[in-house]
Amino acid sequence: MRNILFVLCLLIAGIPAIAAASSANGVWSTEKDDKGAYLEVTIAACESDASLTCGVISKAVTASGEDPGYSNLGKLIIKDMKDHGDGTYSKGTIWDPVKDKVYKSKMEVKGDELDVDGCISVICVGQHWQSVAQ
Repeated sequence: MRNILFVLCLLIAGIPAIAAASSANGVWSTEKDDKGAYLEVTIAACESDASLTCGVISKAVTASGEDPGYSNLGKLIIKDMKDHGDGTYSKGTIWDPVKDKVYKSKMEVKGDELDVDGCISVICVGQHWQSVAQ
């Protein structure tokens, strides 16, 4: 009986850790482009509606290092994602700063990786973003 209670306590104690692991909140680095440049995106609750998730470009890095003069720093790249509570997000949009286009988007947290898709109709193109240690 004690063993069963011990196992139940371990399972219950682990539930918050599992839930926290499936959150997209934090800092993520995008995939590198063909020149070795990438962005860091800080994801958190949207300022306009805390029930939704947004992401802001917080850092730009080129092949030669950080680019503090990047013109899109501080701009929203992910907007109004609905968190389904299981590591999946949908019904939001993502902005491609290179093409200056906005796409319907969905995301899924997979450990220290965030799969981000931009979609036109039913065709989606994605990237695998990596969690940045803080």
